[in-house]
Formats: sequence, structure tokens, C-alpha cells
Amino acid sequence: MELLFKPANIDDIESIYLLCKDLIDKYEDKSVIDYQKVLLWVKNKIEKSISEYQAIYYQGNRAGYVHCFINEDGIYEIDDLYIFDEFQNKTIGTTVIKQICEKCSQDVMLYVFIKNKRAVSLYRRLGFEIVKTINNTRYIMVKSKAD
Repeated sequence: MELLFKPANIDDIESIYLLCKDLIDKYEDKSVIDYQKVLLWVKNKIEKSISEYQAIYYQGNRAGYVHCFINEDGIYEIDDLYIFDEFQNKTIGTTVIKQICEKCSQDVMLYVFIKNKRAVSLYRRLGFEIVKTINNTRYIMVKSKAD
């Protein structure tokens, strides 16, 4: 599958924020978080790291976004991966994750909402394993480079 990646820019901040907010609204247990504080943190995170985000293009159309980085523990993290609804079920997310894991010389980790069954299933199929549960709402999953 041929995908093109282009740097995201400040014009993409609001779109990425709304995608993230939608996931929080769908999958987070708002009774265990300070919702407004979380949304503010998300917005600030995106604004500060927008230069690290990549827009994903499929057949000339913007199909989503991805953000990866080396976290404070020195681990390569897939922080955000969004595939727009109209581009889901076309193996775009699978291709992005496989490319990231193939290019990375170390383990890859990510956070995923437990209730996001499709995403959890996808990550498991691609070799990620659950290593920790956070607030009974999110998993930390890791794909070992040895896999």
C-alpha cells in the first residue's frame, strides 16, 4: 500500500484535537478524570508537538494523522494515530503501524482505550501485548523488537 506522509502544521491542530476529544468522549470514564483539565492538557500537548505530527495521505487524500516520539523513559511511543472514518477498514492503520515498527530499532509502545475493542484487536494482531492497565480505562501495549 502506497502512503505518503507530510508534516502537519498549525492549521491541523484543531482537527487533531477534535479527533482526540472524540476518542475521550467515546472511551474514557469521565468519572475518574478531570475532563476539562484533560482536554486542556491534550490541546497543549498537540500545540507544543505539532511539528512532530505527520498527516497521512492515501491515494492523494488526507486520511489521518500519526504522532510518534521517544518518551521520557527513552521508549519509542506511538502517541496518536487517527484514521478518518471514511478511510478505515482499508488497512491504512495496519500499514502505518507496520512501517513504524519495521523502521524502529527498539520496542514500540502505545496507550489505547480498553473500550476501543477494534484498536486493541488490531494492535494484538500486529504483535503488541498488554503490559499495564491504567485507571481501568487504558492499556499500555508494547511490541517487542524481538518479535
